[in-house]
Order: sequence, then C-alpha cells, then structure tokens
Amino acid sequence: MSGSKKPQSRAKAADKRPFDIEEALCRLRTATAGFPKAALFELAADGHDTVFEILVACIISIRTYDEVTLPVSRGLFAKARTPAEMAALSEKDIDALIRLSTYHEPKAKTIRTIARQTVDEHGGTLPCDLDTLLEFKGVGPKCANLALGIACNRSLIGVDIHVHRVTNRWGLVAAKSPEKTMVALQEKLPKANWVEINALLVPFGKHICTGSQPACSTCPLLEMCQQVGVTSHR
Repeated sequence: MSGSKKPQSRAKAADKRPFDIEEALCRLRTATAGFPKAALFELAADGHDTVFEILVACIISIRTYDEVTLPVSRGLFAKARTPAEMAALSEKDIDALIRLSTYHEPKAKTIRTIARQTVDEHGGTLPCDLDTLLEFKGVGPKCANLALGIACNRSLIGVDIHVHRVTNRWGLVAAKSPEKTMVALQEKLPKANWVEINALLVPFGKHICTGSQPACSTCPLLEMCQQVGVTSHR
C-alpha cells in the first residue's frame, strides 16, 4: 500500500498499555516544542494578555484558522486594545478590521457589544469571573475558560475541536460534544494541567493527531492511544 498504514486491530488496541496522563503530557511537551504556539497563547506571550483581549481573540478564532486569527487579532489590537478603545470604534470599523475571519459580521457586533457593556457595567475592565463572561451573548464555555485560564491563571479547561477530538481518540474520555468532553476531562486531568492541555493539544492536533490521516506511525503516544475512530493513518 502507498503512504497509508491500517490502524491496529481491536485485539492489539485492547493490549495497549493503560493511558498515563502524566507521561503523555511530558511527551506532548517534547513533541510540540517545535511547532508554533496556539494563537491565544501566542498573543498572550506578545503582551495581549488581558481578559478582554484574550476573549476578543477567542471570538475571532471561532471557525477560523490560527494562521488567520493571529494577524487579524494583532491588526485589531493595533487600533484598539482596551474595552473603551474598542467601544469607540463603530461596528463597521471592527468588521473591516476582522473581515478575514469567518462570520466576521456577527463577531464584530459581539465584540463591540462586549466592549460597551464592559465600559458601562464593569468600569472598563473585565473581571476574572466566569459568570460575567458567560453572560455575554456569543461567549461560550470554551472562550470564557480560555480567557480566564490564560489571563487570570484560573484552573479551567478550554475544549476546542482539537482537545475534543484528540482526547476522545486516545480513549481517555468518551463524549459526544466539546462541553461533555470538558466535564469528563475535569475527572481525568490533574487540575494543574487544565489550562496547559489546550496549549499542547492545539499544535498536536494540527500537526500530528490531525482530523484525517493522523500521523499515528510517528506519534509519541501510540502505545497508549486507543485510536478510537481512526480508520486510516500515516
């Protein structure tokens, strides 16, 4: 066969060693060290590390590749970084700045609404409070958790498509939705690693444990991964 190996049989998968999350995390750190950081973590490293900035960047990132999210977010923050500065822009202005992202028009409306409410109701600064972020229309658990995890060092799990796919493929959890994966991971993952898991699994999911044709033959976790749902791989 050319370029593709059949996944391990069920019998072989059943004989795999138990999943060791601590060892897996160590291996993931090594495996992803050479890849670009996940967009929100890259922005935080650049100094865009307030709750508001991470929340806005996460909204921009929805259904949008990191390769687009990063320059679009940086371009927006070059014009407005604080809620007050963002609220001073029109919805049309924000839309023009984020137009390369998917669903840019509703995102522009969401971002400006959050900025205005932050100025009017929170003195211009978003607090490190989960309920406050979830009250904003258009903000779900993933973005709220990532904003608070990255900006406030709160122990929360941000489950995006990569975290959902990879942890279910491992067989570490068995959940139908990202929200259910988040709940399941809270039982399986050490709390100290709740924020880090997103930082690790975004590059891992983009470059190794991809949606189709994952690179199982070179994966550092193959011996303990159950390869759930994998029908072909590299």
